Amino acid sequence: MSIKELPIDTRLIQLAEEAAELSQAAIKYVRVLRGETPVTKEDALQNLTEEVADVSVCMTSVNDLVRMSEVAEIIVEKVKRWEDRADAETIL
Repeated sequence: MSIKELPIDTRLIQLAEEAAELSQAAIKYVRVLRGETPVTKEDALQNLTEEVADVSVCMTSVNDLVRMSEVAEIIVEKVKRWEDRADAETIL
């Protein structure tokens, strides 16, 4: 069975769960960088990498639901916003 043959609600729930796990992995990695946890940097990075992969898989499973051309346009806008913020922070 293809991932896209799964019901959309199943795919969205899995995306939400994986996104939450990615959030936790990102926070854990920051805590490692700050020396706030005994987890090794390598383990935290491996976990973060796996969660990015999981979210990526789930994102492709819902690309028949969202308009990918619109997603691409929004990505361009958001990258520009991040760059503008980064430029503003270097000025301060």
